[in-house]
Amino acid sequence: MEAELRRAAFGDAPDLDVWAALSAACPRPRWLAAVVLGGQGHYAAAATVLDALRHDPDPVIASLALSTRASHHRQLGAHHLARALDGQALARVRSSGGADPDSVDPDGVDPDGVDADGARTDALLGLAADSLGAGRLDEARRLLALAGTPGAWRGEVRRGWVAAEIELASGRADAAVAPAEAAHDVAARRKALRHELKSALVLGTSLVVWGTPDGLKRGVRLVQCELNHSAEKGLFPLIWPSALVLADRATTERASLLSQAQKALSCVLSRAEPVSRLVAAESAWVPTGLLRSGEPPNADPQANYLTD
Repeated sequence: MEAELRRAAFGDAPDLDVWAALSAACPRPRWLAAVVLGGQGHYAAAATVLDALRHDPDPVIASLALSTRASHHRQLGAHHLARALDGQALARVRSSGGADPDSVDPDGVDPDGVDADGARTDALLGLAADSLGAGRLDEARRLLALAGTPGAWRGEVRRGWVAAEIELASGRADAAVAPAEAAHDVAARRKALRHELKSALVLGTSLVVWGTPDGLKRGVRLVQCELNHSAEKGLFPLIWPSALVLADRATTERASLLSQAQKALSCVLSRAEPVSRLVAAESAWVPTGLLRSGEPPNADPQANYLTD
């Protein structure tokens, strides 16, 4: 079971049906299933699992559950709720004596960072993203530096996302391209489709915002390709920001892209728990005005809709 769940969470099949794993006896398969469900936009179902796992006696599982729950909060604009959970995640993993020996390669490192080092990286990168969402860019940079160089590929990818997003928020789109490119390369080499698609969105957005003629063409092409694949795989949390980035540059297809973003965001919010819907409605990071008027809010979609 775990091999298929890892394939869904970190491999080439993010659209797999993982609902049966929610009743698994062991906590790790349940966490992996929650990761997959979050990627598909089933936030309420994932929250039920993660809220239970945050109290697991294994500090690594508890920390990973807290960080994952925080990530889902951020994706719906609740950076203030995510910050508390990421802080708890860091505190829990500090009590861990190391990785589960049943989950690691012979060199002692879990291939997907499902271990103490990976959990610490997730927590620190989450805290950096939380600070970014609150506009505390210097603090975000310090936390990013504190995370260091991740040992597993997943941490490398997420570090690239956060680094690029910090540069975008700082008005330095040119500096965002390199970390976004690095994240995309790592995810592509690992054949981690959901991470590759998210990396394509971050890289494409960075190129579009930078705005050089060649970069703009490549950026639009990357995001369009990513949008098509995300729609094919039912990854709704990636569909709506991708469609909005393209709509901002489109002319004849603008109405169609806004409609696609509207439908995807509506689907995501309908699958979220009530507190997330309430926070999203009040967040400047989530274009809930799109659901009322057919137009996104005044916030810049190229800088505000990426934080994970």
